[in-house]
Amino acid sequence: MTVAKHSDKSPLLPDQHQHTQPPPPPAQYVIVLPHYPPPHHHFLFRKSCQRCLFCLATLLIFLIAAGYLLWPAKPQLSIIRLRLDRLQFHTIPKMSVDVTMDLTVKVRNEDFYAMYYDSLLVAIGYRGKRLGYVTADGGRIGARGSSYVNATLQLDRVEIMSDVVSLIEDLAKGAVTFDAESEISGKLEVFYFFNLPLKTEIECEVVVSSRNQTISHQSCYPEVSEVS
Repeated sequence: MTVAKHSDKSPLLPDQHQHTQPPPPPAQYVIVLPHYPPPHHHFLFRKSCQRCLFCLATLLIFLIAAGYLLWPAKPQLSIIRLRLDRLQFHTIPKMSVDVTMDLTVKVRNEDFYAMYYDSLLVAIGYRGKRLGYVTADGGRIGARGSSYVNATLQLDRVEIMSDVVSLIEDLAKGAVTFDAESEISGKLEVFYFFNLPLKTEIECEVVVSSRNQTISHQSCYPEVSEVS
């Protein structure tokens, strides 16, 4: 009978030369919490916003004021003196009129820039139709300044064709209404290199007595009586 011999190395025992694997590390969890600013952060942020709003409001007010002051405006025209030197009506051979009138026109520059005007026109009309005009030479008006221009309007034998009937009726009433008109054109000098064209005109009425050849009423300036 043969007895089996067992080997000294048991297959159930681990190999002494085999390296053992370390156990896996435990799972790690990361919790992200929201950032809470310190209590005084809200106060500083609100104060900074208020400061920015105040700066923007101040800048806006400054821009509006600068635009109001620097925005170009049209010159102001006004007739400050009006005198009738001669008025005569002719019926032969045609209905015509002779008129000599002296006017003083005030030109006011409201801008902060100098203004150059080419010419100043003074005209007279009857029932919306111009009878004649005269022009004065141009000039320069400084910033926020005024200029006075004298003009003499003289018309000789100017025919009135389409409104003869109306003129005869006015002569029968003893009062003839003329239209006085003044116009100026030029340019506004901005920053010495930029020019803007300008044009302004005014109109008013002058009622003349055909009996004594004087101005009985006018709407060109506050005074009602004739200025001599």
